[in-house]
Amino acid sequence: MSGSHGHPAHTIHRHHHHHGWDNSIKPVLTVAPGTVVELETIDSSGGQITPSWTVADMGKLDFAKVNPTTGPIYIDGAAPGDAVKVTLLSYKPSGWGWTANIPGFGLLADQFKDPALHIWKYDATSLAPAMFGNIAQVPLKPFAGTIGLAPAEAGLHSVVPPRRMGGNMDIRDMAAGTELLLPVEVAGALFSLGDTHAAQGDGEVCGTAIESPMDVTVKLDLVKGANIKFPQFRTPGPVTRHLDAKGYDVTTGIGADLMEGAKAAVSGMVDLLTKRHKISAVEAYMLCSVCGDLRISEIVDMPNWVVSFYFPAWCWIDGSALTPTLSPQAGRGSFERARHKAPRPSGERGWE
Repeated sequence: MSGSHGHPAHTIHRHHHHHGWDNSIKPVLTVAPGTVVELETIDSSGGQITPSWTVADMGKLDFAKVNPTTGPIYIDGAAPGDAVKVTLLSYKPSGWGWTANIPGFGLLADQFKDPALHIWKYDATSLAPAMFGNIAQVPLKPFAGTIGLAPAEAGLHSVVPPRRMGGNMDIRDMAAGTELLLPVEVAGALFSLGDTHAAQGDGEVCGTAIESPMDVTVKLDLVKGANIKFPQFRTPGPVTRHLDAKGYDVTTGIGADLMEGAKAAVSGMVDLLTKRHKISAVEAYMLCSVCGDLRISEIVDMPNWVVSFYFPAWCWIDGSALTPTLSPQAGRGSFERARHKAPRPSGERGWE
């Protein structure tokens, strides 16, 4: 049975997960092309971080358990040279998540050497913006950070770096309605998915998003002879309308090294937000990771390139950034100073 109208024919429980990519892992399910499957996922900590955790618990984190993916699924007929077409049908969020600064990880690891943790709570039905204390509100756009197939190379390979066949790409536009093509390297493709996020900015600059367990429903199709080298995808519509309403503050980094330019742009935004909004540097850094966007603005005028970092003004709880015509919702986090109600962006209904 393949399922129809988006209703899954199969559900894969979250305990069917693995750590790393390995084409010798036995598939938990074999399906025909066109099958709809629901995958239950664990958060990227592997279930270690819970809503009761504080920053004092971060030292207990076992990095051998991070970024588990649910699967793999064997797709009948898939062979090297084909592509698996993944239609991301829906996300069922859990209502909580976390963002952390993990020492040694993230774009500005040299600057932020101490651990930090923010626990988010949000309405899993309405997907009203998640509250960062009474400082900011973050529009939610659930997606899977890790979506991929098994590589051709034998052995166990880390799930952390993205690969030719997808993996830990952390592209926030892998939201409901997106169609993704992944190049097949082994028979059956061996599809897996995990690392689900309630929200993230382009770049995920501190190393984490709003890491949130959820259930994901996908349709798995096969494109024979596609011969693509890397993943490709099509979004169902605009990708930043949940952020655009009030404009952006933008900082830049300019020079001959794109990575150094990226660091300069993000560091500049952290400084700007810290001074303007009277928050700590690590709070600003984590907010940049969950709702700011890193972009290459110019890459042709040698020898210097321009990297920009965009932070949406709508996110701030300062009166001018609110849209007072919509119903308020509020959440609570570990940095909270006081409860504060805030509306959704004008015209937005959320993602399902």
